[in-house]
Amino acid sequence: MLHFNKIRSVKIFSLLFTFLLLGGVSNAQTATGTLNDLNFLEGHWLGTYNGGPIEASWTAPAGGNIMGYIRMIKDDKPALYEVFAFEQTEKGPVARVKHFKPGLIALEEKDVSDTYNFIEAKKNQALFEKDDISVRIIYERRSQNQLVIQRGKMENNKWVFVDLFVFNRIP
Repeated sequence: MLHFNKIRSVKIFSLLFTFLLLGGVSNAQTATGTLNDLNFLEGHWLGTYNGGPIEASWTAPAGGNIMGYIRMIKDDKPALYEVFAFEQTEKGPVARVKHFKPGLIALEEKDVSDTYNFIEAKKNQALFEKDDISVRIIYERRSQNQLVIQRGKMENNKWVFVDLFVFNRIP
């Protein structure tokens, strides 16, 4: 009987160990974000950049995407347009950005867009990293009526972020 209890104890211990090990592995994995982590972007926003107005707008998540744009104006004329598509993938949201000069002349090749991969999200904040790992972008809703986009670059082995665009909600 003692031998049977030892075998049973070893089996229970093995099952428990396996369960904890597998549970530990899944907890160590990075959580995959969803477009709902970005729903704080939704709305119409206005700020200033390089002495001119900058306007942005993003839709609510629907159909596996969020669409948005940024329009920069300088000297009462268009200076640059950016079109955004946040698309849901198995790895989380991916931000695809195309830039256009006035006349809707693309700065990227026809089949190319800047691509930023989701890293993490917190309440009213999401972090993305460019495919080439040269830039990180933080989208942050600092208050009900303020949205900020920060750009980060690696300096002395540390990511340093600065406010790139500061927007206020407009009706």
